[in-house]
Amino acid sequence: MSKRSWPFLLGGLLVALLLAGVVSNYASSHPDGLDSSLLKGCTVNAEDEITGGSCPAQQAKDHELGDSPLADYGVRGVSNDFLSTGLSGVIGVLLTFALGGGLFWLARRRGADAGTPAAPDAATPGDAASADTTGSDDTAGEVRAAARTNSAG
Repeated sequence: MSKRSWPFLLGGLLVALLLAGVVSNYASSHPDGLDSSLLKGCTVNAEDEITGGSCPAQQAKDHELGDSPLADYGVRGVSNDFLSTGLSGVIGVLLTFALGGGLFWLARRRGADAGTPAAPDAATPGDAASADTTGSDDTAGEVRAAARTNSAG
């Protein structure tokens, strides 16, 4: 990785951490479209509990991982809701960053171990490797070849 990409990468990580740690606490607490559509036909009270009617949400069951440490956008054991939500977001961003970075590192290492370059080197102008490989005709290459032929003879 070039030294010029580190500030961009760290800046993106910082923005993601701020969004997950702080801004996520100000997200709407109202149900999204899926939740609203599942509640059609039912009456709900102030705590969003179904009090009557018939709707698909009545068949909902608890998720198998509902008691995991990061369930329901919070950290189990942290009683402050603002801190719990922010900490959950920060942990999620860091885990995602670590997993993604690890996978890219492994892919780069595997490419280097197999004897193939991890990223193709940039071809120099006029080099045979700079030919257009997109499947379209190489008009510029033909013009250069014709110019070389005309100047030689």
